[in-house]
Amino acid sequence: VKKSRSLKLSKEAEPQPDQLFTEKAGIFSEFAKVVCIGIGCLAGDAEQPRLVLKSLTHDDEKVLLNKFCDALVRFTERFPDLRFCGHNIREFDIPFLSRRMVIHNMYLPSCMQWQGKKPWEINILDTLDLWKFGDHKHYTSLDLLAEVLGIPSPKDDIDGSMVGEVYWKEQDLNRIARYCTRDVLTTAKVYLRLSGNGSLRPEPQIVED
Repeated sequence: VKKSRSLKLSKEAEPQPDQLFTEKAGIFSEFAKVVCIGIGCLAGDAEQPRLVLKSLTHDDEKVLLNKFCDALVRFTERFPDLRFCGHNIREFDIPFLSRRMVIHNMYLPSCMQWQGKKPWEINILDTLDLWKFGDHKHYTSLDLLAEVLGIPSPKDDIDGSMVGEVYWKEQDLNRIARYCTRDVLTTAKVYLRLSGNGSLRPEPQIVED
């Protein structure tokens, strides 16, 4: 009887397909919709780097992706040695955005075309890779890494799991943009700490979309 009851409870606890789709679809590029892309430019003196932050938003995903591509083209024209930096950006962010662009029949900017390139030819600085120190099985989230390094977490309002609800139910793009901006700021601070390149001075400049 005890076993039967535990099996029944276990079965009842299993989430239904519609619930799973609502909770998990957003992390799969095949089903998701991109409504905000947080970006930042780290430049200046190595000992006192400057950071400019901007969050691109739009309800029309293709319009947003085009804005992002246009920004990349402008940056690569000005800074040919541009390198992407992010947390788990190699495995998630860049592939995710690239797939969404292909779905919309868009042409990927040259700085995102890595097919056939050798690993050392790919212009990515991934803070997750820096923290792994060669350990291929290790994963640490950005907020945990920021916490252990004594860097304020970007998740002081919402986290990634809440973005879908904030967008579809609250329709608050500005709140999502603020979250993305803080996320980029935290990533920049983590990168500077791991690479030994000092800290941000003066305070980051935030550019409105």
